[in-house]
Amino acid sequence: MKPREFRAPGRVNLIGEHTDYNDGFVMPAAIHFATTVKATPRDDRRVVLRSDAFPDVIEFDLDDKHAAPRRKWSDYVQGVAIYLEAKGYRVNGAELHVSSDLPIGSGLSSSAALEVSAGLALSRLSGLQVPPLDLALICQKAENLFVGIRSGIMDQYASTHGRKDHAMLIDCRALTHRLLPLPPRIRLVICNTMVKHELNASEYNKRRADCEAAARAMGVDWLRDATSDQLARTNLEPRIRMRAEHVIFENLRTQSGAQALADHDLAAFGKLMYESHASLRDLYEVSCKELDLMVEIARRQNGIYGARMTGGGFGGCTINLVKEEAVGAFTLAITEGYREGTGITPEIYVCQAVDGAGEII
Repeated sequence: MKPREFRAPGRVNLIGEHTDYNDGFVMPAAIHFATTVKATPRDDRRVVLRSDAFPDVIEFDLDDKHAAPRRKWSDYVQGVAIYLEAKGYRVNGAELHVSSDLPIGSGLSSSAALEVSAGLALSRLSGLQVPPLDLALICQKAENLFVGIRSGIMDQYASTHGRKDHAMLIDCRALTHRLLPLPPRIRLVICNTMVKHELNASEYNKRRADCEAAARAMGVDWLRDATSDQLARTNLEPRIRMRAEHVIFENLRTQSGAQALADHDLAAFGKLMYESHASLRDLYEVSCKELDLMVEIARRQNGIYGARMTGGGFGGCTINLVKEEAVGAFTLAITEGYREGTGITPEIYVCQAVDGAGEII
């Protein structure tokens, strides 16, 4: 039997970092780098996983009521299967072969693309039509509760709801989005630092705990509801205050960025990107010297509107808004400048915004 193929894109976040798990606003775009799953049905309730990126073959039983994480890549898939079933979607056994051109650990959401593509494969192979929002929430739950990373909804939502040639302003409380057309002669240029200073579950979860502590101190459920005036009059320890200040103003920047895009004011949007990066560096403390260098090199080039780190941080990628005609010179300058400053040759991807997950027909 010929396998059916399902793909889910990664995403790049233009602005709005570490705001999704604070019930705030984010602005991602799904990109053409994606994870693909070739899926063949089985007659039993076992799932057999293979990946081009890892040598091991991993199996699990859908009826295993005591399933526990193995601390392997397969946890993302097994967690999705568990929470599909918990939501009432009974899935069948399958042979899944995973391939991807998304760089792992680069901040382009390879984990969410794996979750969504596997969830889509398992459900469709079982004759189920899971609504995109349901699938995104199931995948987020798998990452939160089975994998153990308390991430927000942005990555899975972008992978399921992406739209060609558009970014999305996502309201992470209402779970709705507004489509924002991207200017036709602007390119999304992603620069990979090729370093990853480990952002493990513990470090990620510490940031979230800091935000929750700040919200409690200010008497709100989520930092999305806090204001700068509340921040000014609340006694917070310095680290907690910095986290809260980032989130409060990042939400404002993201909403202002949506208006700037709607007004075709790319200079204003770029200014907000630089402010976002500075806040992530100084207040949220999730940047690193390589990301900072990449942004500074980019800032000096012709034809660029804005640059910032994108993703969880501690390495990974920057996102740059660049005029189409300047992409070649920009790419060369970044490559040479970053290699001179670090001894590392970066990878640079010129991306298109694409539609969300689906079956490859």
